[in-house]
Amino acid sequence: MLGLGALGVVAGKGIQGGIDTALTPLQQLDPTGLASLIPGDYFRIYTVTSGYPYESDADYRLSVDGMVDKPLNLQLSDLQAMPPTSMVRTFQCVTGWQVQNVHWTGVKLSDLLGEASVAKGATALRFESFDGLYTESLTLDQAARPDIIVAYSMLGGPVSREHGGPVRLYVAPMYGYKSIKWLSRITVVDRVEPGYWEDNGYAVDGWIGHSNGYGS
Repeated sequence: MLGLGALGVVAGKGIQGGIDTALTPLQQLDPTGLASLIPGDYFRIYTVTSGYPYESDADYRLSVDGMVDKPLNLQLSDLQAMPPTSMVRTFQCVTGWQVQNVHWTGVKLSDLLGEASVAKGATALRFESFDGLYTESLTLDQAARPDIIVAYSMLGGPVSREHGGPVRLYVAPMYGYKSIKWLSRITVVDRVEPGYWEDNGYAVDGWIGHSNGYGS
């Protein structure tokens, strides 16, 4: 249990039983640090740095650049002014725990890419976090799904700092590590660039149920 402290904390009934003693060697080596207990929402909170980065709602900016005809530099209010998409989905962590019936609201990723006008020859996306370390990836075909959003609301309120706010990605059909926190930049590129967790052994295509998360 002391070793588990490096991974996170269990906060209640939303967690699947039996995972605490079934960690793979890769999970035991995860560079995530113990964060803090978030009462009432039953998430384990992970961070790949020494703490939670912070940007105020007023200072927050999201850039969409790379292979686009119209680069975007969006404030939180710009995202909130776009047509919203809401959904209720289970959040599934690759380590086994899940939180059911999580309410999410945000802007479809495909709508943002439409605003930016993706250029010919682009095939993928690179995501960056304002923590300065966390990155992720998706293909453009994956990004076209309606259940992938740039989220500014979850659990009935704004995305908290601990959960990756003011804005994070939510990739409903994939394991949680694909839903990058503290989202600051989306770059359209011509090939998939594996993200932080993929560089640490996780599958690039983290489909729930199709991939075990660990390189396959």
